[in-house]
Parts: sequence; structure tokens; C-alpha cells
Amino acid sequence: MTEPTRTVFTDAMVVTADAVFAPGWVALAGDRIVGVGERQVPAEFADGATNIELAGRWLLPGFIDLHVHGAAGATFDAGAADIAAGLAAHRRHGTTRSLVSLVTASIPELVSRVSAAAAYAAGDPHVLGLHLEGPFLSELRRGVHDPALLRAPEPAALEQLLVAGDGQVRVLTLAPELDGGLTAVRFCVSSGVHAAVGHSDADYPTALAAFEAGADLVTHAFNGMRPLHHRDPAIIGAAMDAGVVLEAINDGVHLHPATVRLLRSIAPGRVALVTDAMAAAGAADGDYSLAGFDVRVSDGGARLVTDDPAVPGSIAGSTLTMDVAVRRAVQDVGLPVVEAVAAASLVPARLLGVERDHGSIAQGRIADLVVADPDWSVEAVMVGGKWADERRPEPPAR
Repeated sequence: MTEPTRTVFTDAMVVTADAVFAPGWVALAGDRIVGVGERQVPAEFADGATNIELAGRWLLPGFIDLHVHGAAGATFDAGAADIAAGLAAHRRHGTTRSLVSLVTASIPELVSRVSAAAAYAAGDPHVLGLHLEGPFLSELRRGVHDPALLRAPEPAALEQLLVAGDGQVRVLTLAPELDGGLTAVRFCVSSGVHAAVGHSDADYPTALAAFEAGADLVTHAFNGMRPLHHRDPAIIGAAMDAGVVLEAINDGVHLHPATVRLLRSIAPGRVALVTDAMAAAGAADGDYSLAGFDVRVSDGGARLVTDDPAVPGSIAGSTLTMDVAVRRAVQDVGLPVVEAVAAASLVPARLLGVERDHGSIAQGRIADLVVADPDWSVEAVMVGGKWADERRPEPPAR
């Protein structure tokens, strides 16, 4: 039997789930991490291994995005080719695993899209499943979702979508205040699907009831929901008391840095950085389409096109990538490095139940790694012990 290829990264700022090792080292055998430590590499890992010296660069766990719709001009609702193109674009920014998010459509159309995306996901290990954002959403908090296609979560429609997903649907966003909302939460949970509260006008008691029924995630916290109020803390307050995970789109548009700090204070260890990226991520400013609506991207911000150019339209997803979300978490929000990186890796891995393989740099984990310069720009990405594209860490200057 052929011995697995052995590699050791040295002289890196290694971010683990608990600490930053600087200088640190990480040893690989094939697609797995077999050792992690600080300073000198033990001979058992160094001897016979290929040494990649990182000269003080960051070595991070691969990012996991729970909520992403596309990139590089591609939208995941369009099928396999677009999904592959969008994932590849995000991979260059450090996202090694993700969910594929689909937006509201008619039930027949959504069934078709779910079936196609599920078939793709079954054959691509980079995909951890599907996220359905709609159609069981509040018209009052719809964002970029066609109000004509929104509906209450009737059991038959919900079951159709999950059957079409063939076990690949991992997260479903819904508004629990709709007729049948709590029943839908329970049905999702009993089917092995994470129910997420989002695009919802739920007050505190209703949101808390949803979390008590098994919902365990808040979709893009503060966006697309009833605001936090001192007499009605609504979804955010209920999520704080229920101890669930909250998504944060940390692009400086969806959330002020102080708001991200607030999330961190009320939900320590339970904030998951997400992109909610649409087709314009990794692409030029200009005109795009999202969920059938015209979207204009200017200076990286995506908004619906309105009849009056002087009136800005609703925010329409983002052009964010996970590396930027992490950099902003450290530099603009002020989170400790370990916490910021965990929000983009370990927190989502734990939510999805894949933390034994993904989400951290630790012995036994799959070698999903990101090499970034000291300013957090991604220089190379490794997935399952193999380089994801043509980039490689440059040897240090002598």
C-alpha cells in the first residue's frame, strides 16, 4: 500500500480553535492533519516530509459558508454549471466547504431547482448541502423575494421540497408567525433539517416558540426581520435567550461594526459569518439579476433598481467573500483572531454537525487550509490535502 504524501507547514501563524501558534507548524499525511504545534517540529513529523515554510503568514482552517447564492456572474438557482463556477470563485477566497442557497420561486420551479442542486451537491464534496431561503417568508420582511410567490408553509409543499432535495436540504429559512409556521419548524427538525428564522416579522414570544420547537439558526441577523426594540426584543432577543446560532453578514453594509460586537456579546461563540453573496461577488460593478429582480452593484454594494434613481432600493444580497468577512471582523469589529476565524469555520461546522472533519486545524481533521498574508489576503487554498488552484505559497526571500 502506498504511503500518503507527507507535508509540514512551518514558520506560520497557525490559528487553532483555542490559540494562535506563532511560530507554529502543521503536519499532514495525505488528506488529514496529523500534528499541530508551536515552535520546533518534532522529528516524527519533519523527517521525510515536504517542508513548506510560510514566513509568518496566517495558516487558517478552510472557511464554511452557510449562506451563499453565487459569484463570478453565476447564480446557484441556474443549475450545475453556475454552482460549480460560483463555488470555484469563493474557493479562491478561502471557502472550502459551503451550503448552496436557493431563493424563492414557485413550488414547481423550486422543486426543479432543488432537484438539480441536490444532484450536483451529491457529487461535489465541497458542498455540505442546500439552504432554501423561501418561499415561506413574511411579505413585510421579504427583502429581494417576489411577494407574489411567498406563501405559508403548507405541509404538502414543504414535503415536496424536501423530497426533491433527496437528503441534501440542510437548512430552511422560514417565518414562524405564518399559518403553520411552528408545525413547519417541527417537521423540518424531525426530517433532519435545520429550521432557520428569517425574513420574519415575528415578535419575541413567537420567535422563542420557534426556537423551543427546534429552530436553531437566525438567517442574516438584524436584516429581514422585526427590529430589536427595548419593549419587544423580537427575534434577536429570543435567539439570545434560546442560545441559537446567528448569521452575520459582516460587509459593513448589512451590519455596522458595533452591531457585530453586539451580536458577539449576546451570543458568544454562536455568531457565524456568512456572505449571502450573489452573482456580483468576485465580479465587476454593474447590473445583475437576483430572484427575478434587477439589481445594480455600485462600489461593491448591491441594491434593487428603483423607478427613482434618487431613492436607493433594498439591499439585494452582497458581494462579500469570507476572507473579507474575517478581515473586517478582526480589523474593523475588533474581534480576537481566534474568535473571528472560528465564526467563519468552527461555528458553522458545529451547526452542521461536521466538526469532526471540518472547521478547525486539529489532529484528525481533513486538511482544508487557507494561507493568507499578514493583512488577510488569501494567497493559496488547500482542500483535502490538495491545492485548490494554481496558487502556491512562495518560498521566503533569502
